[in-house]
Amino acid sequence: MTKAHQVPAHIKPGPSFHLLCRCDFGGPVVRRQGRRRGAMRLEKCWFCSSTIYPGHGIQFVRNDAKIFRFCRSKCHKNFKMKRNPRKVKWTKAYRCLHGKDMTQDSTFEFERKRNRPERYDRNVTAQTLKAIPLITKIRHERHKKHITERQKQGKTKQRERDAKELEQDIQMLPKKDTMLSTQKTKVVVKVSQQQTEENLMEE
Repeated sequence: MTKAHQVPAHIKPGPSFHLLCRCDFGGPVVRRQGRRRGAMRLEKCWFCSSTIYPGHGIQFVRNDAKIFRFCRSKCHKNFKMKRNPRKVKWTKAYRCLHGKDMTQDSTFEFERKRNRPERYDRNVTAQTLKAIPLITKIRHERHKKHITERQKQGKTKQRERDAKELEQDIQMLPKKDTMLSTQKTKVVVKVSQQQTEENLMEE
């Protein structure tokens, strides 16, 4: 290496540093390596609980240093209007509170945030990557089953309401005698084969 490409003594690049190039003034440019490619931190919206991908959403920091993240301006405006997400029908909190979505399931334990450090193990990571699609499939099937059971309850309630309405307003239905008089009577005329032959001969 020439003098222009040598790293000065006061700069000690460690494992997280790497040399990029030489600038015009002769010194090296040292940059800290970023996070591994493909790793993303997905956040949750404070208002509607939807996922926020990197580079998206709005972040609001209050005076007490508490951070609020919102997926879009709609949630941010509702937050500024001091609306309660449990009382707004299109939020996750409202749906869970009124029994429209699942709240208790064993698959939710895998998504829970854990702040304890864990030692890296290659076999464990391989097993978890294989288990992720299976767990998502099980969760979707259970969610569909939950929706069908919830719809059954609504259908039974609707039948009860219809039966009650029929009992109250049964006098509004037309009677059988009037229905028979309004029906058109069909007249059937039997024609013998001889008559048909005579008609054909006349023609």
